[in-house]
Amino acid sequence: MTSPLLYDKNGPIAVITLNRPDRHNALTPEMICRLADAFDDFKADPDLRVAVITGAGDGSFCSGGDLALTLPLLTGARSPETDWDRRLATDREILFRSNFKGAHSVKPVISAINGHCLAGGFELMLATDIRIATERARFGLPEARHALIPFAGALVRLPRQLPHAVAMEVLLTGDQIGVERLHDLGLINHVVAQEEVMQTAMAIAERIAANGPVAIAEIKRTISESTGRPLDEGYRIETESMNRVMATEDAREGPRAFMERRPPVFRGK
Repeated sequence: MTSPLLYDKNGPIAVITLNRPDRHNALTPEMICRLADAFDDFKADPDLRVAVITGAGDGSFCSGGDLALTLPLLTGARSPETDWDRRLATDREILFRSNFKGAHSVKPVISAINGHCLAGGFELMLATDIRIATERARFGLPEARHALIPFAGALVRLPRQLPHAVAMEVLLTGDQIGVERLHDLGLINHVVAQEEVMQTAMAIAERIAANGPVAIAEIKRTISESTGRPLDEGYRIETESMNRVMATEDAREGPRAFMERRPPVFRGK
């Protein structure tokens, strides 16, 4: 049987595919556990520098948590039936690790949004750094319509990534919103044809992977840790990152390779 979540390593790039196209890539307990495990491995593997996450098929990136399997398990309306169920039910941190809620990754993550991106899928997208979407994609957080709330980071992330009034309308109405408006608001980087979504995401991932890995990690770390803090604290965090980067071999190799007109060889040290 094909796994509902695929995790492949293409050199320095990890590719994670939500693989339930017949169910709009809705997240089952097994998928959530496997996604958390994949992210843990991605963060720990020194050879991986960037990840791309996408959905199988051409209909949906992810429609959120499976309403028949996952949501009833989390509300207590369904008792655990499988090892995956029991693992998720007894360790809530798995749910949070599957969305980088709390412990973020200092490695960049790109979402290749191949279709509709709703509920938990929207929250997963918000946890990524760069977003490529098909021109047919629609987005939304319909949880309030089901007497639920988004709980995988959206209540904190969305008002920081969109203007307050827009975020509140999306969250309180549960209405869907088109990709072009989100692109205009800066939530989506690029809107492309369906067949170009993965190609565009991989091209960006390759450009990132070619850069200094310590520098990339420190850029993301500084931004993540300084957001929302006073300027003097942000500058302190930035200076600490500068000191770490300037002490690396890569920081010497980069300028040297530029002066010698050759491609740099970065070792992450």
